[in-house]
Amino acid sequence: MHPIVSIFKNPPDGGRGYHRDMRVRWALEEVGQAYQLRLLAFSEMRRPEYRKLHPFGQMPTYEEGDLVLFESGAIVHHIAQSYSGLLPPDQNARSRAVMWMFAALNTVEPCVDSGSVGYLVQRLHELSAVLDAHDWLDGEFSGGDLLMVSVLRPLRGSDVLQDTPNLGAYIARAEARPAFQRALTMSSDLIRTA
Repeated sequence: MHPIVSIFKNPPDGGRGYHRDMRVRWALEEVGQAYQLRLLAFSEMRRPEYRKLHPFGQMPTYEEGDLVLFESGAIVHHIAQSYSGLLPPDQNARSRAVMWMFAALNTVEPCVDSGSVGYLVQRLHELSAVLDAHDWLDGEFSGGDLLMVSVLRPLRGSDVLQDTPNLGAYIARAEARPAFQRALTMSSDLIRTA
């Protein structure tokens, strides 16, 4: 049985892949794991049966057998641990990839979401210095890059990335990955069929 991911039936972003369910679909595409989608309207997210899956009535949820998860970071972490492709085989490198997953969600994403431009610019410069001229945060592409790029994507086209061109290139490199393109195409296809 394939995992089931609950996503927006009519995503508010018009299928551009900015919602957190995109992270989960991208992770599943990266590891080559087939999955099913459960398309839900906003009203369905408030129903008691959905609240049993996600007590806060948000997206996404992930069901695999008797395992039910919510929170995109926890789901991506589960996928990365369960399937090969998002965590390196070396234990220290694995731990660093997980560290970057947490950094994306706990250090960078709050700055992106808060609208505090000064603090965000500082974090972007710090991240830019770490990335320097490397393609990925720590060697090969990992779950840390997947979540970091997911957090940074909404900044594309804004002035805030102007002083950190390597971050723009980093985002573009990740978006060019075939797994990302498959997940994004699915978002667009869902909008067309809705």
